[in-house]
Amino acid sequence: MGEYLLTTYLPDATQVDGVGRDRYALSAKGYLGADLDPEETYDWGWEQLAWVRSEMTKTAEVIKSGASIGEAVVLLDTDPAKMIKGEDEFRQWMQDLQDKTIEDMDGVHFDILDPVRKIEALISPPGGALAMYYTGPSEDFSRPGRTWYPTGGKTEFPIWREVSIAYHEGVPGHHFQIATNVAMTDELSRFQRLLAGTSGHAEGWALYAERLMGELGYLENPDYYMGMLDAQALRSVRVIVDIGMHLGLKIPKHSEFYPGEVWRGDLALEFMRERVHFPADFVASEVDRYLGIPGQAISNKVGERVWLEARE
Repeated sequence: MGEYLLTTYLPDATQVDGVGRDRYALSAKGYLGADLDPEETYDWGWEQLAWVRSEMTKTAEVIKSGASIGEAVVLLDTDPAKMIKGEDEFRQWMQDLQDKTIEDMDGVHFDILDPVRKIEALISPPGGALAMYYTGPSEDFSRPGRTWYPTGGKTEFPIWREVSIAYHEGVPGHHFQIATNVAMTDELSRFQRLLAGTSGHAEGWALYAERLMGELGYLENPDYYMGMLDAQALRSVRVIVDIGMHLGLKIPKHSEFYPGEVWRGDLALEFMRERVHFPADFVASEVDRYLGIPGQAISNKVGERVWLEARE
C-alpha cells in the first residue's frame, strides 16, 4: 500500500487539499442525512463563533475580574483547587456525576427506561485517541453503556471542561440517545435500535445536550459554563475551516484574521490555535482529519442546529 501511494498515487495527486463544492456537499450529506447549503452554513459558523466568543469574554470576567479569555483558561488549567488529583479519584468523580445526573433527570426532564439508568465511567486503556468517548450497551444490557476517559498519562485533572464533556458523552448525551434506542424493543425495529442514525443526529444531540444542561441550570458555576463554551467554540471553528478549506472560500473582510485570504491548511491551523483552547498536537490532528474526511467535522454544530430548530 505504501509503495502504491508513493509511486502511483502521489505523482497524479492534486496539490489542492480541498475536494471542491460538489464532492463536499455529497460527503456532508452522508454524515448529516440532509442536503446542505455550504455557503450559508459557512456564514452561520462565523455568527456562532462571534456569539460564543462574546459569552466567553463575559464569563472570563466572572471567573477573575479583568481577565481575558486566555488568562481565565490558564487559571482554570492550573489552580489546584479546580482539579482532581489521582486517576481513581477522577474516575469516581465522573461516575458520581453521571449517577447524580440520572437521578436528577428521571421523571423531571426525561422518562428514563430502567435499563438505561445504569452507566459505567471507566478509564480508557492506553494507546488510543485522547478524546473521551462512549460505547453503547449490549443488546440485552448485560454490558451497560460506558463512558471512557483517556488520561494520556496524566494524574491531575482540571475539571472545568470535563463537566460538559461528561454531559456530552454520557447523560443526557450519547448514553440517553444510544442506550434508549437499544431499550425500545417494542417501538423500534432491530435495525433502528442498533444501527440506524447519522453523525449529524448523534453528535448533534450530544452537543445539544451540553447546551441543554446549561439551560436547565447545571452549568451555573462559571468554570463549567466556560467549559461548555469552549466546546461550542471548537465546533463553530470546525464549521468555518472545514467548509472554508474544502470549498476554497475567502475569509470575510470583517474578520481580524487574514481578511480576504483564501482558506488553506496552515491558516486553519493558526486560526484554531487562536480560537480554541486545546493542546497543540490535538489541534494539528484535527486539521488533518478535516482534510481527510470532508463534511464530518461539521456534524456536531449543524446537527445541534437541527435539534434546536426541531425543538422550536
